[in-house]
Amino acid sequence: MSTAARPSIVRHQILATATMVAFLMYLDRICLAQIITSDSFQQHIKLEGWQIDWVKGAFFWAYALAQVPAGWLSDRFGARALICLYIATWSVFTALTSFSLGFTTLLLARLGCGLAEAGYYPASSGLLTRWAHIEGRGFASSLISWGGRVGGAVAPGLTAFVILRSGDWRWAGWLYGVIGIVVAVCYWRVFREHPRLHPRCNDAEIALLAEGRGEFLPVKDPPKRFPLLTACRSKNLWMANGVQFFTNIGWAFLILSLPDYLKKVMHLDDGMTGLITTGALTIGIAALPLGGMLTDQISRKHGKRLGRMLPMSVTKFAAAGCYVLALYTDTAWGMAIMFGLVAFFADIGLPAMWTLMQDISGKHQAQLFGWGNMWGNFGAAIQPVMFTAVLKAFDTNHDFHEGVWLCAVAFVLAGVFALFVNAEKPVTPVEA
Repeated sequence: MSTAARPSIVRHQILATATMVAFLMYLDRICLAQIITSDSFQQHIKLEGWQIDWVKGAFFWAYALAQVPAGWLSDRFGARALICLYIATWSVFTALTSFSLGFTTLLLARLGCGLAEAGYYPASSGLLTRWAHIEGRGFASSLISWGGRVGGAVAPGLTAFVILRSGDWRWAGWLYGVIGIVVAVCYWRVFREHPRLHPRCNDAEIALLAEGRGEFLPVKDPPKRFPLLTACRSKNLWMANGVQFFTNIGWAFLILSLPDYLKKVMHLDDGMTGLITTGALTIGIAALPLGGMLTDQISRKHGKRLGRMLPMSVTKFAAAGCYVLALYTDTAWGMAIMFGLVAFFADIGLPAMWTLMQDISGKHQAQLFGWGNMWGNFGAAIQPVMFTAVLKAFDTNHDFHEGVWLCAVAFVLAGVFALFVNAEKPVTPVEA
């Protein structure tokens, strides 16, 4: 192939930038758990246990409720300007978190951050239908999710490092906020809505991305309303919603309650708590690219139904089993490995979920992705309250075991729901 005929590499630049944004998003999302358990924070701001639970859950309630509106905005008005706005806004609220004086201001800052972050993944799911080859959507989805998980893994250790070096918890939010504004500018410079609109995207790359999709033109008549009735009538979509809901109940322990466990039960200091939490989440990082390749490979050999269903279901049962095994591990690093395997098995099925939503959503891509993500984040939002209630009712020896069992059961239920999803049954007619 001649040089002139080779596809340009704009699609790779788009994917790399989208992955970088996901990294920042999870860094800003997960840093709070480390901040509020730090000695610096607790010396300056005194919160009751129920207030901590509400602050932890506030982000996810706002994030969940804004999913569908944010997805509609992205489908209706395009992703470029809106994603840049989302990044800048959540970065401002991350910085405002560090200006908090007590429960109310901290709660409002986290609500704002959740509202702003809500639109990114729905919009990113939509951009993958335009900027990823149809046979590589699983791997492309896994890379963006991988960026988020790397950010989540880095967040505890990096946040603990920033707090220890600066001597003040507030520097973490201020630093992340400034970085976010820079990332928003980078995204604006790199991204365009469609390959045909990008000045550096040549005809060969446009043709490559159009393979298997027909003419592949920009959408001229974007959807004007959310298909609520269709979404509510789709059993297939409700099964996918159930997978996300119960998965997030199980997974949220790793980002919301694990630091608390390490301090209260294992009696570790801030530095070691951040290190072990980061270690556990780091083990899960490799799962996402593997999960992307796995769903693509199974789909090519056995069809999309098994290609999406098997990675989503089997891995949830494995994650539940690792939670149970963690109860019989009595060393800090041993638990880090077991909880890391929980993250690994939880995340290896995530690309299959993303591509499932791309398979079944048609022109309502961002909106229906947001609908499913909304139910998933309802699970994350109620997890702190459920976890505390279970510990208060049943954890007489304060070892957190009953809370871990709650998370294991949630993963089992996610696996059961996943058995009934079908990527070959679209919620709406499949359109470019």
